[in-house]
Amino acid sequence: MTALVPPDVARWQSWAAMVDDFGGPGEMHGSGHWNLEGDPVPTEAGCAAYVAMTELTSTADLDGTRVPSTYFWIADGAGGPDDDLVGFLHLRHLLNDWLLEEGGHIGYSVRPSARRRGHAGRALALGVRAAAGLGIERVLVTCDVDNEASRRTIENGGGVLEDERRGKLRFWIATAG
Repeated sequence: MTALVPPDVARWQSWAAMVDDFGGPGEMHGSGHWNLEGDPVPTEAGCAAYVAMTELTSTADLDGTRVPSTYFWIADGAGGPDDDLVGFLHLRHLLNDWLLEEGGHIGYSVRPSARRRGHAGRALALGVRAAAGLGIERVLVTCDVDNEASRRTIENGGGVLEDERRGKLRFWIATAG
């Protein structure tokens, strides 16, 4: 089972283990780093700073490059407080020029030790459902040309390839039906 949960400092120990599993600060990809200021430090204070930044950027376009967004952590389970965190998912409500070209509406990443267990596909489906709840009719999801696992995840999730741009494959997924 997989759930999307909001970032919460109460989960800091599981979050810190997840950051370490990615190889530490600076090694997260997909949506884990989210282009926030600085690298996350895998401590309780670092988690608190990270959560505060996700809350701040979720509603404001601070510098003309960020769009309103919802940030999630991917949990292994039903979303209970003791579920291990296995990844990140970032749902952008709008697309600016860069997101339309390369980033997409949804970015996600699953920690190395939790890969190949279906979390990415289930998290993507949950992210698509969350986008539908925001009134987004279709979402753009991208992956690197050479990321075969992500490509399969997106295609299995209903992604229809539109094209390749700047080394990224661009897929559209309808949020209804």
